[in-house]
Amino acid sequence: MENQAAQVISSAVVNLVPLAKALAIGLTGIGAALGIGMVGAKAMESIGRNPEATGKILVPMLIASAFAEAISIYGLVIAFSIK
Repeated sequence: MENQAAQVISSAVVNLVPLAKALAIGLTGIGAALGIGMVGAKAMESIGRNPEATGKILVPMLIASAFAEAISIYGLVIAFSIK
C-alpha cells in the first residue's frame, strides 16, 4: 500500500525548469524591449522639438539602450544557469 502511494506522489512531480527558463528570458526580453522603445520614442520626440540638441541626446540615448539590452542578456545568462 505504501509503495502505491509513493508511486502516485512521485508521478505527480512536475518539472518546472523549462517554465523558469522561459519566464527568465521572456520577462527580461519584454522589459528590455519596453525600455528601449520608451528611450527611443522620447529621444525622437526630443530631437523633433529641438533639432539642435541631437548631439546631446544621442549619447545618453545609446547608453540607456545599452543598459536595457544588458538586462536582457542577464536574463539569458540566468536562464542558462537554471538547472
